[in-house]
Amino acid sequence: MNENRKPGGRSTGRRGPLLRCRGTETEPAVGSGDTVESGSAGEPLPGLRVTVVQAHDELAVLAVWGEIDLHTADTLRTALRELDAAGHHQLVVDFSGVSFCDATGLGALVAAHNRAGEHGGALRLAGVRPAQRRLLQISGLYRTLASHENVADAVTQVRSVATKAFP
Repeated sequence: MNENRKPGGRSTGRRGPLLRCRGTETEPAVGSGDTVESGSAGEPLPGLRVTVVQAHDELAVLAVWGEIDLHTADTLRTALRELDAAGHHQLVVDFSGVSFCDATGLGALVAAHNRAGEHGGALRLAGVRPAQRRLLQISGLYRTLASHENVADAVTQVRSVATKAFP
């Protein structure tokens, strides 16, 4: 019997278990930088890897690979806070390696975007996969978090905004 049905075929109104769609997981192309992995006592969890690809002046580029959820969002949140504290307020987050992102991950991104905005900066996403793009559409965050096809496009946008602001 279907667990979501009462005897007699009536629905309980509860939804089935949460399903995650996992596509082909490929690591984003990253340069040398600091890597922060989730886990404790030196044991990385298979969930999330965050690498600072570039950090120069106000611009910082992060490559994120894996799943961002309740258990791994602090890894991303910590990396973004550290960049903000170091004066990097134009943030580009390479999302091409993110296979899953829940509301906790979105909260970390919005908080970083808001902190950057306090200093005239912003957070931009690059290489967002269709599942995460849909999440941004459903949540309405596509209006807040700019999304670009790739890192190069996002960096170009950051530099063109900076040029307009400070000719």
